[in-house]
Amino acid sequence: MTVLTVSDLAARRGEDLIFSGISFSLQAGEALIVTGRNGSGKSTLIRVIAGLLSHERGEVSISVAGVQVPRAAEACHYLGHRNAMKREMTVEENLVFWKRFMGDFSGGAGVEPEQAAVQLGLAELLHLPFGYLSAGQQRRMAMAKLLCAWRPVWLLDEPTAAVDVQSEELFAGLMWGHLARGGIIIAATHQELGLENAQRLEMKGFEYHGELAS
Repeated sequence: MTVLTVSDLAARRGEDLIFSGISFSLQAGEALIVTGRNGSGKSTLIRVIAGLLSHERGEVSISVAGVQVPRAAEACHYLGHRNAMKREMTVEENLVFWKRFMGDFSGGAGVEPEQAAVQLGLAELLHLPFGYLSAGQQRRMAMAKLLCAWRPVWLLDEPTAAVDVQSEELFAGLMWGHLARGGIIIAATHQELGLENAQRLEMKGFEYHGELAS
């Protein structure tokens, strides 16, 4: 059982708090969709939880099987606006790197790069340099990284940007699969992701002192 808890979180942009007072808890199999206009703090929230940005106050904690994870970010996958792939390396080389670099967090196991590519419908492109792929194909291969190394928490920032409807449906299936394995998902997005039962949090930028909607 994985539990992610955010308590009274606040983050600053320049001299001002971009958000404050954010608290929520997610358990295994649950998802949170973060919405709001551009500049409202969606990406900042995701990056703070991922440990990429410092926060002004509050706490992010993750426990797995009742044991507190010393550094919450170690239990997380982060998929941001950039795909985090080397253009000169082949798709397979990129995925092998991420699998070896990250390894598996306790409680699960990732799949081989070939299998991940199959699940994204791009197995025939493994031998190509990543830079040869279209924007949509690159995004789908970046999604494959989530499958190669097990992390119970997926932190997604506009995950379906630059992909077509078919790819959106494919990724929705991957997310449902992750939740079914006891994973947790937090996704910042302007688009529907096919997670109808997810909780929702609307960010409102510097004026935010809002509530979590179930």
